[in-house]
Amino acid sequence: MRTKILQKLSEIERDKNIEILFAVESGSRAWGFASPDSDYDIRFVYKHKKEWYLSLWEQKDTIEFMTEDDLDGSGWELKKALKLLSKSNASFSEWLFSPIVYSANENFLTEIKTLAENNFNPVSGFYHYHSMSKGFEETLDTDEMTLKSFFYAIRTALCANWIYKNETIPPVLFIELYEIVDEKFHSVLSDLIDLKSQKTEKSNEPVDAVLIQLVRDIVKENNSVKDGVIKKKANPEAFNQFFIKVIK
Repeated sequence: MRTKILQKLSEIERDKNIEILFAVESGSRAWGFASPDSDYDIRFVYKHKKEWYLSLWEQKDTIEFMTEDDLDGSGWELKKALKLLSKSNASFSEWLFSPIVYSANENFLTEIKTLAENNFNPVSGFYHYHSMSKGFEETLDTDEMTLKSFFYAIRTALCANWIYKNETIPPVLFIELYEIVDEKFHSVLSDLIDLKSQKTEKSNEPVDAVLIQLVRDIVKENNSVKDGVIKKKANPEAFNQFFIKVIK
């Protein structure tokens, strides 16, 4: 599949006359709890030739594609990506730190990761994940709960909790969040990941009651500390300088 993905990305570069600066996997495969029928969520950032940036008019700043073999692609133009990163956009941060990298300008990826870390606003990241986890929490222990929705609930709750405790961008790989979970839960969670890797996305296999309660406890803690999350401002000039450097 990796070969097909790289071929598709090369095709897009040729057809659109762009340069893809990095392309990664996002979603459950990057998080480490994919199901056999999970899509490949390919995310990328690209830049145009310098002349494109001199246009007087606003131009399209996204590229999307879907193929018959479950390749779901979405790319953002460099300027759009940097504007979102300056606001600590959590989805984009996950792209940057994905453990599955299909292609990358290594210098670019290293420098933009540093830019993201140095300008991360904990409040923005915390509320993104906390609001999501509260929504997923409502499905716990109901007929609507699937293995997928459970993992979305616990992952978003842990990401918010990580941000409150560490004031840094949370890890993308789910097992790296174990650091803030009592060790007694580690093997139970890992067993559930193994189960999900054998079941379809809509599987509604039962989840241990202790894990359901764990999610509820984390969400409750996050709700109690939300007003104490640190707010930090990004440095707009740092983003502007980086943008100019890249398009030159």
